Amino acid sequence: MSQLVIKGLQVGVETDSGMTEILRGVDLTINSGEVHAIMGPNGSGKSTLAYSIAGHPKYTITGGSVTLDGVDVLEMSVDERAKAGLFLAMQYPVEVPGVSVANFLRTAATALRGEAPKVRTWVGEVKEAMSKLAMDPAFSERSVNEGFSGGEKKRHEILQMELLKPKIAILDETDSGLDVDALRIVSEGVNRVKQEQNLGIMLITHYTRILRYIKPDFVHVFAGGKIVEEGGPELAERLEEKGYAQYVKA
Repeated sequence: MSQLVIKGLQVGVETDSGMTEILRGVDLTINSGEVHAIMGPNGSGKSTLAYSIAGHPKYTITGGSVTLDGVDVLEMSVDERAKAGLFLAMQYPVEVPGVSVANFLRTAATALRGEAPKVRTWVGEVKEAMSKLAMDPAFSERSVNEGFSGGEKKRHEILQMELLKPKIAILDETDSGLDVDALRIVSEGVNRVKQEQNLGIMLITHYTRILRYIKPDFVHVFAGGKIVEEGGPELAERLEEKGYAQYVKA
């Protein structure tokens, strides 16, 4: 059983005019096996929360704390956070020309496990995971994210999640740019990994569409850099009807 605890998190970015505050005191706890949907209008701070937890250098922590199983995440380097069990699926995954998917995945697994997985066993794991995501076996020989479609990039993120077995996964707008078929396959992958690995998930999204496939246990509405309302799946249904206007100051 793992637990990610965020308390009073305040985050800013350095601009020409000084430090600009983006997150204004975020409190959130995610346990193993739970799905927390983070919803809100554009610019509300949803992605800032994701990248701050992951350790992006652009963001400065100005207050609060983040712990994973009682250990201070904010004191860790980016790779230490990954080794501790945090995983971030980015909205816009970066291209890595010249590095094959197969090589990337095995290198990542080696870094996390402290030793290289046995080749025969690893190849079997990769093939099985790719098959579940309806991915062509030749995909593993392509350069990471280079020339990938939106659906291929997102499937690759879920493939990583399945193979690297994190404790808590942060999915930043995983539904962005996906057609209905790709959304279904990616969502099935997320649900499967959650079920098999008892994964805790922070699911960041602007729309309710993905929540028809990945059922949230909790829904949190973000506005103005903080959580302004919380509830269950019924809150997402209300947002589908009424939008975010009530949370945005004129």
